[in-house]
Formats: sequence, structure tokens, C-alpha cells
Amino acid sequence: MTYTHGILAGLLAWFVVRFVLTSLFTVDPNERAVKTVLGKAQRVGDATTLDQPLAEQLSPDERERYSYPQVRVIGPGGPYFKWPWEQVYKVSVATDTVNMAKDFEDRTANANGTILQAVTKDQLDTGLEGQIRYRVSDANLYAYLFGVKKPVTHVMAYFVAVLRERIANFEAPRTALAQDDVGAMAGISINDIRKHMRMLNETMEQECKSAEARYGVILDASLITGIEPPGDVEPALAAINTAHNQVSSDISLAHAGADQRIVQSRRAVEIETLKAQAEVSPLIALAEQLSSLKKNGNGVLGSYLRNVRLGLYSKSQTVIIPDKQ
Repeated sequence: MTYTHGILAGLLAWFVVRFVLTSLFTVDPNERAVKTVLGKAQRVGDATTLDQPLAEQLSPDERERYSYPQVRVIGPGGPYFKWPWEQVYKVSVATDTVNMAKDFEDRTANANGTILQAVTKDQLDTGLEGQIRYRVSDANLYAYLFGVKKPVTHVMAYFVAVLRERIANFEAPRTALAQDDVGAMAGISINDIRKHMRMLNETMEQECKSAEARYGVILDASLITGIEPPGDVEPALAAINTAHNQVSSDISLAHAGADQRIVQSRRAVEIETLKAQAEVSPLIALAEQLSSLKKNGNGVLGSYLRNVRLGLYSKSQTVIIPDKQ
């Protein structure tokens, strides 16, 4: 009996260690977990990603291809229990930063993951430097865990493809100055990209918003920090920039001088107008006074004129009176 009890106690201990202790798990604060039962993820009814706000970034044809089921997400905490036929997949949802030139499949590509090559609209092979911030979407964990074999690698390839396409077709917005012959001097794509780096970053963020619905990865920001043209092109671009800046400065000065002259002319017109009004106002008042006197009779107007004449005589030293024939 003692031997049998020992065997039973050993089996019980093995069962506890094998199926009880190893079936407990926890989820860290920056993690999310999904449980599968016999290889199938636990789902939330018939809900799909198309029922989530993230599906608004998908086009009609993409909505058919990227319709993933919603799975039950296990949040931070624990300990949780799982049966031996169940498996737990944990993913980190913390924001991560990676060099945009990094190739997860070939570490030596893109100058060992430091510079991303791209061709501009004017056929110049240039190098891009920058970073990408991304994190896993807990609203689409099915796509991240089961939809794509290597989601981060896939998203990086998607980002690079979109970026190269944007670089190849990039055009800066044309202002009123850039539409004349002088502005045409700046029509070099590398110059445009350098001057509108922020706009390019914002465009990339907008273009990659659908990555969450596609692959379960959120691209928080695209931080393109530098663009380097070929060495033999850099001096020419510098000369073009210098010439364009000089011309732009001269045009700005000319506009400022013209604006100043316009302001001065307007001021002069206002002053002369006020002077004319000042000279005309007494005459208008006198005419109104004479009209008022005339209404009281012809004799009143004559008396007024006589009094005015006498006043003038009293102030004059010499009076010439024409001889009446």
C-alpha cells in the first residue's frame, strides 16, 4: 500500500506541476494576450474589424480582403488559467522606434540599415534618413498574430513602397511666386522635398493609417530627418538654392518698396483731400448764410453786403472807387 500511495502521490505531483502550475500565466502592463483553443482563437461573436472605426481607412475593395474576426483580448493582470489544449499568444503594445532603412530579412541592405535609397521625379538617386514609430493595435490582434506571418517586416516593406512612390512623384504646392519664371528655378524635386519635409511626413502618416486595419500595426509617426542627393549633384543644387534665394530676396525688397510707395501715395491723397475740404467748408457755410438772408427779403441781403463792405473799408488803408459815369 505504501508503494502504491507513493506512485499516486508522484502522479498527483506531476499532474499539478504539468497541468496546474504551468497553466497559470500573467500579462504585463504593456502586453495583451489572445488565447486559442485547439488552434482557434477565441472570438467575439461574429464581429469583424469592419465593425471598428479603423475600417474607415480602407477602400471598398480592401474591406473585402482585410475583414478579420474580432478576438477576445486578455488585458494586463493575472494570474490567468489555461487548459493544456489551450495556447496563449502575448504581444507587446508599447511604442517602438525603428530606422526606416532597416531590412529585417537582410541586415546588410540599405547600407546596413542606415540609408534608404529612393529615386526622385527628376531621376536622381538619393538617400533618405529617418525613423518610424509603431505599435501593435490591440483592436486588431488577429491580423497581427494570424493574418501576416511577419507583420512588422510586412509593414516596413509597405511603408518603404509607399515612401518611394511618394518621393518619385513628389511635387511641392505652387504658390503665387512659384508660378512665374523666377519661381520655376526652384523646380528641382530634391529642393522641394527638403523645403517641405514636414508635409511629406504628414502625407506618409495619412497614407499609412490603413496599416492598422491591414496588418494590426499602428504607424504613429514618420520622421524623415534628411535627404542626401548624389555627391556630384550637391554643388549644383547649392548654387541653384543660392541664386533662387537671392532672386527671392530682391523680389521681396521690390514688393516692400512698392507697398511703401502705395501707402505714401494713399496718405498724400488723404492729406490733399482734407485740405480741399477745409478750403471748401467756409465757402459752403457762407453760401448757406447768404441763402438764409435772402429768404428774409432783398433789403436784408443788401444791408448785409453794405455792412461787409464797410468792415472792409475800415481795415483798408487805400480804397479805389470807380467813377460812375
